[in-house]
Amino acid sequence: MPWSGAAGLTSRKFTCGHCGSIVASSAGWQQQGGTGFIYLCTHCDAPTFFSRTGGPLPGVPFGKAVAHLPSDVEALYNEARRCTSAAAYTASVLLSRKLLMNIGVAQGAEPGKQFIYYVEHLAANGYVPPNGKGWVDHIRKKGNEATHEIALMSERDAQELLAFLEMLLKFIYEFPSKVPPP
Repeated sequence: MPWSGAAGLTSRKFTCGHCGSIVASSAGWQQQGGTGFIYLCTHCDAPTFFSRTGGPLPGVPFGKAVAHLPSDVEALYNEARRCTSAAAYTASVLLSRKLLMNIGVAQGAEPGKQFIYYVEHLAANGYVPPNGKGWVDHIRKKGNEATHEIALMSERDAQELLAFLEMLLKFIYEFPSKVPPP
């Protein structure tokens, strides 16, 4: 349903944080004094806010979608990605840690164990690519830091973990689904 009262603004090109489309829009509203603007996506019609000094809000989630994921793994991965679009980097790191546990259980690990068990299970059963155990351990350590210490996680922290998780998820789920059956 179209928004009512949208006015013509100076056209702005952006990637919509709602649908991921690259759009150019001139429909929206300007805040009194010209300090903020809301643009409507020409693809999904959702609003995106820009301030004079920043934006867009919501931002674009970091990383790419991964195909053929179990629903709970996909939900956690996408939630961790969406956290980056809202600058919720500590939340993204915490979800990245939790995602490792869920991947482990989806790959046959027993639920209810200590976290290190899931890291070891993934590594011992060939779910971690060569030289990747250090990255899995890095996710564990960053997740522990976010969980047990006062430190806030940075954008770089969240992006590092999500980049590795994207690759790990493709390695475990997406790439094997592309191999034709014998």
